Amino acid sequence: MQTWMLEEKKDKDKQPEAPQIEKLFFKSRSVIIAGTIDDKLAQRTVTHLLALAEDGDAPINLFISSPGGHVESGDMVHDMIKFIRPTVRTIGSGWVASAGALIFIGAKKENRFCLPNTRFLLHQPSGGIGGSASDIEIQAGQIAQMRQRFDKLFAAATGQKPEKIAADTQRDFWLNTDQAIAYGLLGKVITSIDELK
Repeated sequence: MQTWMLEEKKDKDKQPEAPQIEKLFFKSRSVIIAGTIDDKLAQRTVTHLLALAEDGDAPINLFISSPGGHVESGDMVHDMIKFIRPTVRTIGSGWVASAGALIFIGAKKENRFCLPNTRFLLHQPSGGIGGSASDIEIQAGQIAQMRQRFDKLFAAATGQKPEKIAADTQRDFWLNTDQAIAYGLLGKVITSIDELK
């Protein structure tokens, strides 16, 4: 029992402390978006991007593995990618879906990468509509406007026409890496971080 506790303490002593890990991570100029996209994740991501932009002009690697989430939170990160001075390279891993795909296309096509087993999902925006008849009408109008904006953003990012984006995303539109390249969504599949240098 005592030997085990001593071994455990030795292992803990070998592990870098959280501040040291954060320092090394910041130095790597990498940002990770994992999980559902909401206002808290967007705030953390944007804060990290702004801090890295302040630190220097070297490229920033933004890793994304997300099922999507809140569209406006995705917009916040998408716009910040274009707003800051350093080049942002988006790197998909696992799956890049919905609002995650919106963030992904914030980077220029030549700066959009993914790992080999990544899948992409595009679909039309949706929302929970409720309340009075007038409120439902207003919300439906907002979703329609969001849909048009979504179609234009993805058309500009992929080279497809907005009408094709609208037609393809009537239902869930899944793409593997080869399909994503052909569609104009993805620039290149990479297998090593050395390919980003």
